[in-house]
Amino acid sequence: MDVISILELFGGVGLFLFGMSYMGQSLERLAGNGLEKILQTLTTSKNHAVGILKGFGLGLVVTGIIQSSSATTIMLIGFVSAGMMKVRQTVPVIFGANIGSCVTAQLLRLGDLGGGSVIIQLLKPSSFAPVMIFIGAMVSIKAKKNKPKNIAGILLGLGVLFTGMTLMEKVFGPLKESPEFQNLFTSFSNPFLGILIGFLLCALIQSSSAFVGILQALSATGSITCGIAIPMLIGQNLGKCITIILGSIGAGKKAKRVGLSYLLFNIIGSILLTIVLCILYYQVKPAFFDAVVNRGEIANLHMAFNIVTALILLPFSDRIADLTGKIMKDSDENVNEAELRILDNRLLSTPGIAINACKRVIDRMGEKILENYYLTVDLLIEFNEKTFQKLMDNESFIDEAETALSAYVIKIDRKRLTPDNKMVISEILNSISDFERIGDYCVNMAYVSRDMSEKKISFSPAGINELTSIMSATKKALDTTREAFHTDDEKLASKIEPLYDAIKEMRVVVQKHHIDRLQAGTCSVPAGVALFDLIQAMERIASHSRNISLHVVKRVRGDRTFDDMHGHAFDPEGEEYLSLQTYYLNKYLDPIKNASDLA
Repeated sequence: MDVISILELFGGVGLFLFGMSYMGQSLERLAGNGLEKILQTLTTSKNHAVGILKGFGLGLVVTGIIQSSSATTIMLIGFVSAGMMKVRQTVPVIFGANIGSCVTAQLLRLGDLGGGSVIIQLLKPSSFAPVMIFIGAMVSIKAKKNKPKNIAGILLGLGVLFTGMTLMEKVFGPLKESPEFQNLFTSFSNPFLGILIGFLLCALIQSSSAFVGILQALSATGSITCGIAIPMLIGQNLGKCITIILGSIGAGKKAKRVGLSYLLFNIIGSILLTIVLCILYYQVKPAFFDAVVNRGEIANLHMAFNIVTALILLPFSDRIADLTGKIMKDSDENVNEAELRILDNRLLSTPGIAINACKRVIDRMGEKILENYYLTVDLLIEFNEKTFQKLMDNESFIDEAETALSAYVIKIDRKRLTPDNKMVISEILNSISDFERIGDYCVNMAYVSRDMSEKKISFSPAGINELTSIMSATKKALDTTREAFHTDDEKLASKIEPLYDAIKEMRVVVQKHHIDRLQAGTCSVPAGVALFDLIQAMERIASHSRNISLHVVKRVRGDRTFDDMHGHAFDPEGEEYLSLQTYYLNKYLDPIKNASDLA
């Protein structure tokens, strides 16, 4: 092989790789977001086995279109990172993707068509590739809309791919008679050396389809036997994993698990086939190992490897997902799902137990809400992104719990409910939305804190004093509400309404004081806007706490006529109510007034 031949070989490889890449990109653009939406939405089913088969089929079809199992897997990594898919959903898709990547090799087998009629000659890539390039180029130049341009790109890419293949075959052709070349491939007779060569070359090219295409081009020399092709195909299935490993660097644990699933598929398949290969090579030594293979037979071997591996591993896709979790010390189930697992559908036929499960989840909601309120206070003192993210994680659980509880409670068997159970269900349904709204107001306060930090907004000493006082009163309302709901304590629940009235009065006083400071020039307008947002959120938290307390009162009293939306735990004009309200005003409002008087 002279210098010109080497340059032609490089050109052929370059054309082949470029054509494959350009064709895949054009196919992806033509499909738009359709492929992504399909992968996101159609990988699950009410029947778990059906979901696995759907995922497998989608992986096969999508990769058959874009001709890159690595690209499909990178896409899946992105979906898992964004929380749109679970690792367990991606495993069957990956198995199907490995088979879908074999389509290019099947197309390239057209080069095996021999002489004969003009029609058969026209079906050969060397004949129709120039026509495809011409049509693709003309349409691409003339077209103004994206769809015809993308279709032209597919034709152009496919034509360039086949042209590259033809050029490689032209270079390899004279090597048929070269003793040195024949001896080179004789050295690959050791299966482990063949696996290593296949691994290194595919890792370098980073495309299994391209590697198989080059191997198919080499088959034109008549030097590629079955005993050489099989080890190299095993090696390329390992080498193509390099792209996925690189794509997983810097990703989260779940994203890395997707890449690991892809790696395990090819490692397990390679190990199984290597064992079979070694038994055949060292024990049986079948005659077909020395048989020369052509493009079509290489394509079939490549596809057979992936089909057999997929059929063996598909029933164990969940186990492989679990294995990746153990290796990465991660779970496919997020923390929220684990905590909500207590809402078991098997409990629905035993209302008392199902209701207790609901109460436990609401208790957990209350813990998260109270924690978020404390985190909000911390953020107001000093904003911290880590604290903010912790608050948002808690809010995610609160939202999911509210949705899960609402759906679960209405499924409880009504025929088996006692009168008391019915009251509890009413209390739960009415309370969970109030708990969720309290969580929302905590988030609103956190965003105010972040905005203040970003814009360097600060309160005056008087504003800080007033905010601290109303925050303490709101914390008391939250603490008391959660305890009253948890213990079904009517006495505790009755204390919340007068506290809410005190907080309402505090809000009015704080707003008036701020306006006075604004007029005196001791406080800024942005600080005032932030202060008003915060105290409004705290009043709304107290209002929803009051609603929950009235639900508790109605349930404990067992009084179906009690208006827990507009009623009162006890007479708001009575001595006990006014005494409690006075106590709260003295404790929380008087310090504000006294500080203002001193100023």
